Amino acid sequence: MQIIPAIDLRKGKCVRLIMGDVRDETVYSKEPVAMAKLWQVKGARMIHVVDLDGAFSGRPKNMELIIKMIKALRAKVEVGGGIRTEKTIKKYIRAGARRVILSTSVIGSDKFLKKMVGKYGDKIVIGVDAKNGKVAAKGWKDITKIDALDFIKQLEAAGAKMIVYTDINRDGVLKGPNFKGVVNVLKNTKMKVIISGGITRMKNIERCIDLSKKYDNVEGVIIGKALYTGNIDLKEAVKLVKE
Repeated sequence: MQIIPAIDLRKGKCVRLIMGDVRDETVYSKEPVAMAKLWQVKGARMIHVVDLDGAFSGRPKNMELIIKMIKALRAKVEVGGGIRTEKTIKKYIRAGARRVILSTSVIGSDKFLKKMVGKYGDKIVIGVDAKNGKVAAKGWKDITKIDALDFIKQLEAAGAKMIVYTDINRDGVLKGPNFKGVVNVLKNTKMKVIISGGITRMKNIERCIDLSKKYDNVEGVIIGKALYTGNIDLKEAVKLVKE
């Protein structure tokens, strides 16, 4: 299981939102590359980078900055936000991104998903963003009527190998993950699952480690706001997982 720090980009800055709402934005750094290097120094082997402007607009807005980040790091980078065409996928992979996260582009489009998974294999990861059990799209602005578990089963049937599962109601609020929802996902898929949303304290990480012993499809845990507020020390979290 990997500990994966999150860097969310908006207007070139490293920010955190509450439940994806831009009205609840906190800027944590005007130097995202330096922030990524800090997480690397503290032990991160993978960094989760999201182009929030891209997610909201439907096309990449911080690509140049993200590519600069990829090239500046030894740690691997998984990138999401506004990735809705093969052209964008190619650009990120050619720049050195380890994983590219698709979401809106594959909701209701098995054809595109199958084609991308067929071409790029395990470099393609699907973001399953759920609010009250329903799949969200377009930077979480649109809540669909699609049941998250049904969507996960469709993804697996289409050949996807890994998902990032985020409970939107827990994202950025420091109240702990919805572990009931996480367990429900782990039980209902063989795909690898990266847990995201609400990791607040070391006890949450301990619980994820316990889950990884019970379910062999726990791939990692994304930590965002808790790292920036100091609720969790990344070095300690990485050490805990290694032990």
